[in-house]
Amino acid sequence: MSASFAAQLLGWKKLDSGQVVPNSADSSSDPSKALAREILDCLGVVPEVVLPDTPRNPGPRLETSVRNDLAEVLPKADPSRTWQVDHQKVISDFSQYMHLGKLKQAVLRNPVLSADLGLDYLIRPDVTVGTSHAPGIGSFLHAAVSCKWTIRSDRVQNIRHEFLQMIRHRRGRLPHLMTVTAEPMPSRLAAIARGTGEVDAVYHIAFEALQEAVAAAGSKQQKNDLAEMVGQGRLRPYEELATTLVSW
Repeated sequence: MSASFAAQLLGWKKLDSGQVVPNSADSSSDPSKALAREILDCLGVVPEVVLPDTPRNPGPRLETSVRNDLAEVLPKADPSRTWQVDHQKVISDFSQYMHLGKLKQAVLRNPVLSADLGLDYLIRPDVTVGTSHAPGIGSFLHAAVSCKWTIRSDRVQNIRHEFLQMIRHRRGRLPHLMTVTAEPMPSRLAAIARGTGEVDAVYHIAFEALQEAVAAAGSKQQKNDLAEMVGQGRLRPYEELATTLVSW
């Protein structure tokens, strides 16, 4: 199983050195390149051919692909609700976080508050999924998606920080908080999939290919990490995302 857009994003890229590597791999890590290569093999991508339509920097394309996919799939999966899927919409536009917009105005008027509080709570998730409420109340933030093409330590901290702010500042039910990624290394996936609840789950756009790649080329530790995340429901196929959202 893989996301409908996975084959459009995953492929090969040429480095400045002239080396051709998978575009989801850490070019300085042999294990990362080996697993990413296996994933491309599983997807039937021609080896070491850089196609003109394969994005060299797929991160922004991942965000828009997830947004467009959910905008198309959710209304079909549950037409009883009005779905609002947006790209980088500020959370203060949603009912649970509207008070943050008022707080922003107070902070801007008060230098002391500005220094103490800042504005880092006015988060713009890569993709937001809202559902309509009664007129005048505003839409409800049903889910927030952080799209990270690959996982690095700084990206993990960024995800955790933003989602923790959303947990702390909400007034009402917490939205589903998740990450969508193409990261090939189980150890790096574990860095965000494990934790104390800032992230509900990580959805991989080439889940089945990842499993096959780790089985074929992964170390014992990589296999153990993957089995743990899948067994605990912390790492899931991207194709399950829409089903999860409509089941809430």
